[in-house]
Amino acid sequence: MNQIKAAIIGCGGRGKEHAHGYAAAPDTQIIAVVDPLAEAAQSVAVPYTVPQVYDYHPEMYAALKPDIVSVCTWTGLHAQQVLDSVAAGVRAIHSEKPMAPTWGEAKRMHAACEAAGVQLTFCHQRRFGAHFIKARDLIRDGAIGTVHRIEGFCSDLFDWGTHWFDMFCFYNEETPIDWVMGQVNPTGAYTVFGVYVESAGLSYVQFANGVHALLVTGRDHGGTCSNRIIGSKGMIEVEVNKGPRVRMLRAGHDDWEVPNLEGIVPPKGDTVLSILDAIDCLRTGRKPTLSSHNALRSTELIFATYESSRRRARVTLPLDTEDSALHSMLGVD
Repeated sequence: MNQIKAAIIGCGGRGKEHAHGYAAAPDTQIIAVVDPLAEAAQSVAVPYTVPQVYDYHPEMYAALKPDIVSVCTWTGLHAQQVLDSVAAGVRAIHSEKPMAPTWGEAKRMHAACEAAGVQLTFCHQRRFGAHFIKARDLIRDGAIGTVHRIEGFCSDLFDWGTHWFDMFCFYNEETPIDWVMGQVNPTGAYTVFGVYVESAGLSYVQFANGVHALLVTGRDHGGTCSNRIIGSKGMIEVEVNKGPRVRMLRAGHDDWEVPNLEGIVPPKGDTVLSILDAIDCLRTGRKPTLSSHNALRSTELIFATYESSRRRARVTLPLDTEDSALHSMLGVD
């Protein structure tokens, strides 16, 4: 394969970030952008000298066959656009997160791409963040002993929580998950990119290796950092409020250590690195860092938490429902 032909569906803020990634990739050209809003489409087409602009993706696929397409639209549009891209014969799809509004849609996207041999990735770009990588490397080096518990704090389980569930799996070496127990508060639910999210929630997870994880959500979640990893010989905190990007407290020590993050990743930005990884995997056949296999795991935790709240019981994985229990409890489609 010589030059990679790329297209972007959705030219909002995230579409612009994806365009920046393709522009940084050697021998890659953005051949088309798609957005029903002309101003948005031109905001990407003009600075990146994109030759073709379309209102809707079927029009693009009738005329062009890109090698890789970025899906940067609202979450409810992802499933159909991914399935249409598979049918159009693209070789790789790099989609924004979260995967889909329901568990069934998320599984169908993954299955369709697997069956067609299409590389499907989702932009959990924090896997390319130097501070997250450093935290994982410290864990691997045994700096805090045996990991017992991982914690996360954010606004909601779906839009933000998908990142922290992904990080739980990242820190714990992609270990399978046994069960999820959760509760969500539907009162005061609001929408993010067209999908309802809870006003507050709790998700408690047990991994097969005995590690437990807790995600606390809501505008007043009370967390003083984004992630915390607690081990037998200390703890690590990531994205400390008004503090360092990562710090570590060893057992028996009074002072936090702040590790050096220089040189861990190239200074290109997490989303750009995610695009470069997807393109390299398309060229080489290597498994992508942001594969849909990984995205499915974090997505299952979201919908299993909702389902646990609906059942008022612990949910053993794999999750055996197709819908969003939160939407069911709210009475919305």
